[in-house]
Amino acid sequence: MLRFLVRRVTGAVVTLLIISAVTFWLFYAIPRDPAMLSCGKNCTPDALVQIRHNMGIDKPITTQYWDWLVGIFAGRQYGNYGYCDAPCLGYSFANREPVWGTILDRLPLTLSLAFGAAVVFLILGVGTGMIAAVKQGKFLDKFASSFSLLGSSVQIYFVGYIAMYFFVQKLGIMQQPSYTPLTQDPVAWFSGLLLPCLVLSIIFTANYTRMTRSQLVEQLSEDYVRTARAKGLSRANVFFRFAWRGAMGPIVTIFGIDLGTLIGGAIITESVFSMQGIGRLAVQSVNDSDLPMLLGVTLVAAAAIVFANIVVDAVYASIDPRIRLA
Repeated sequence: MLRFLVRRVTGAVVTLLIISAVTFWLFYAIPRDPAMLSCGKNCTPDALVQIRHNMGIDKPITTQYWDWLVGIFAGRQYGNYGYCDAPCLGYSFANREPVWGTILDRLPLTLSLAFGAAVVFLILGVGTGMIAAVKQGKFLDKFASSFSLLGSSVQIYFVGYIAMYFFVQKLGIMQQPSYTPLTQDPVAWFSGLLLPCLVLSIIFTANYTRMTRSQLVEQLSEDYVRTARAKGLSRANVFFRFAWRGAMGPIVTIFGIDLGTLIGGAIITESVFSMQGIGRLAVQSVNDSDLPMLLGVTLVAAAAIVFANIVVDAVYASIDPRIRLA
C-alpha cells in the first residue's frame, strides 16, 4: 500500500506540474495584455512598463513560471506587494488580492455544493438503481429507466431557473439560494444550499441510476450469485454480500472522478444561482486575463480530481479483493 501511495502521489505531482505549465503557456497565447487592461484609457508608455514590472510579466516566460513554482513552496517577494508567504500563488491582476486567500474564501461554498450534491445523487441514484435492478422488467424498473433518460437529457441552467421560479418566487417553499458558513448558522447553510444541491444532482442522479441498475443486473446473472442462491442463502444476503459488492467497484471509480470535478468548480450551478464559488472565480479570471488567479483555480481543481482518484483506487482495492495494488 505504501509503495502504491508513493507511486500515485509522485504521478500526481508530475500531472499537476504539466497542467500548470500548459495553463501558463496558454495564457500567453491569448491576444490580450493584462497590463493594458489594468492601465486604463489614459495609459502612457512609462506607466505601462511600470505596471508590467509590478505584475512580473516583463520577464521571460520560463523565469516567470519558475518564480511561481518557487513561491508555492518557499514564498517570494512579489513586486511592490511585499513578501508573499508560502503557499504563494501570487496576487490577482484584477483586484490586487492574494490568490490563495481568495481561493480559500470561495472554497467553502464550492465544497458545500459538491458534497451536498454528492450525498443527494448517491442516495437517490444508487437507491433507485438498486430498486430497478431488483424489480427488473416491472413498473418501478420502467419508471426508473424513464427518469434516468429524462434526467440525463435536461440542462442545469434550464432546470435551475425553472426551479427557482416555481419553488422560490411562485410557491415560496424554498429560500432564495445563498451561502451562510456552516459554523455560523447550520440551518441557514442547509436551507440556502438545498435548491442548488438538488439541481446540481439531477444529471448525476440519472447517470448513477442507470449505472447502478446495469451493474447489478449483470452481477445478478453471474454464476457465483446463482450458486449462492442454490446453497440456500437468503435473497438479501446474496444481493448485498455478493451482487451489490461486485457492482460497487465501477460506481466508486466514477464517483471519485465526479466528486473531484464538482470540487473543482460547479461553474454552471454557481452562475445560475449567482453564488461566488470556485467556478465563478474561474470564469472571472478568464474574462479578466488574470493569470495568477487562473493558475491558482486550475491547480486547485486539478489537485481535487487527482486526489480523489488516488483515494478511489485505494477504496476500490478494498472492495474488490481481486485487485492488487502492486
